[in-house]
Amino acid sequence: MKRRSARLAELGREEFDVAVIGGGINGAVAAAALAGHGVKVALIEKEDFASGVSSQSSNLAWGGIKYLESYEIGLVRKLCKSRNRLTALFPSAVRELRFLTVVNKEFRFPAFMVFLGSVLYWLLGSFQTQSPRYLSKRKIRKLEPVLETANASAGFLYSDCHFEDNDARFVFNMVRTARASGAVVANYVSALSCERSGEPNSESNREQWQVQSRDELTGDTFTIKAKVLINACGPFVDDLNTRSNQTTEHQHLFSKGVHLIVSGVTEQRRVLTLFASDGRPFFVIPMGDKTCVGTTDTKVGDPDVGVTDEDRQFILDNVNAGLVLDPPLGLNDIIAERCGVRPLAVRKAGEGDDSEDWLQLSRKHELDIDSERAHISIFGGKLTDCLNVGDSIVEEVSKLGVETSEQASGPNGYWCGEPSEQKRLDFMLAAQALELDSALLNSNQAHTESASERLWRRYGSDAFEVLKLVEADPAQKEPALSCSPILRCELEYARHSEMVVTLDDLFRRRTRISQLSRREELLADAGIEALCAQLFEDGAQSALENYSRG
Repeated sequence: MKRRSARLAELGREEFDVAVIGGGINGAVAAAALAGHGVKVALIEKEDFASGVSSQSSNLAWGGIKYLESYEIGLVRKLCKSRNRLTALFPSAVRELRFLTVVNKEFRFPAFMVFLGSVLYWLLGSFQTQSPRYLSKRKIRKLEPVLETANASAGFLYSDCHFEDNDARFVFNMVRTARASGAVVANYVSALSCERSGEPNSESNREQWQVQSRDELTGDTFTIKAKVLINACGPFVDDLNTRSNQTTEHQHLFSKGVHLIVSGVTEQRRVLTLFASDGRPFFVIPMGDKTCVGTTDTKVGDPDVGVTDEDRQFILDNVNAGLVLDPPLGLNDIIAERCGVRPLAVRKAGEGDDSEDWLQLSRKHELDIDSERAHISIFGGKLTDCLNVGDSIVEEVSKLGVETSEQASGPNGYWCGEPSEQKRLDFMLAAQALELDSALLNSNQAHTESASERLWRRYGSDAFEVLKLVEADPAQKEPALSCSPILRCELEYARHSEMVVTLDDLFRRRTRISQLSRREELLADAGIEALCAQLFEDGAQSALENYSRG
């Protein structure tokens, strides 16, 4: 992989077909889809990739079953199809998971009617998951004793999907896909200004975008030149459009969502769906050997949000009301927190802004196209819908005069996806020959999944490069930390190829280490100094001090 300095020099030297600003899921799939169709792409992100909303989700790839209540059948069908494509293209990373839903007696719909909704949902998903199953109160207690059923009417099982690692890792793998297809990408690069210059219809001085950019690590500035500009800044789309004098039909409203990570509340690997005191679905989600609980839905006016005492209490009160826990969960049980805003796309006229409609607003994406200025703004969207966003961007960029190849460069003629099953088997055999999994089997982390499975899911074809590190030095297959199964070879690969600048980049976004272990536990780990030395070399002490400050 090119060094950061070389990539930044290329960004300032070359002329691109498309410049994408924003490295969340929308920007990542836009860059991956375009690069996969032969378009010359630049992608920049002012912080780390997926450092905003795209690392704060429920980690679910779901078809939007709740939108059935507002009769958005077409949207649910579209999301289910996208979910099914995700599981087909990423069988290791996006997997089916069973959801157990409890319906209490006072719920706004009878339990059997809610169950029929799950059957419709299964139908809209083309029967690609296990079928729903109606459950009596007695059966619920047998399947999941931790659920509070004193006030239950009945319940049901249905299926959706989730991201096996985390949302941020999935986003970064899309960035990797874009990079592998020729895109020039950089994190910690901000867009200071975006101006359209030059004379249209003039071959000698054609009109193009000039994106004045700054390397946030050094302060150096340079200009990215591109025919088309895509604003994929998530909740900050409106802000960038204001600064670039771009008018749009849509704008964002914001809903703050908070999740808490606590110790595992059940040994069963399924999502428990309750209904919070405000009537919304409330999830208890497995995350490794821990549990993620939430979420809140608070209308806010600013995308910069944080977790409040009220948020924590709301979540703890609802999870304690829905589960039989002795003792109940308290503030001291919180291991980590997730907090972000859902950017909800609405027309500027104010449609959907009434408080009575607030909880019904969907996460569907909208593209605002300015053909005259060759500018695209991406509003809304969610992880499940990301493939549709990528496909739509390719179509719209083609309409703006950028040549796109009909055949994509990715697996099976599509612009993204895991390598073939045969390559996976080849990797597993190679990993077995190197006894890759033996280190974990001989450690106190034997309960975790095999290292070979994790490496394949995270790195795809690049997992072979990780194996080369082990082949050259067998010590590289040893765990780097006592509280996490991450291997030394993964650190070495990350040092060269994962664009890691801070410990948070590694612990929070390339992996989910900091979501499963407390910060103080990581800082006290015997391997933390060696990890920093391997990853950051001369900057190891500075990286460790920055992480310890939080």
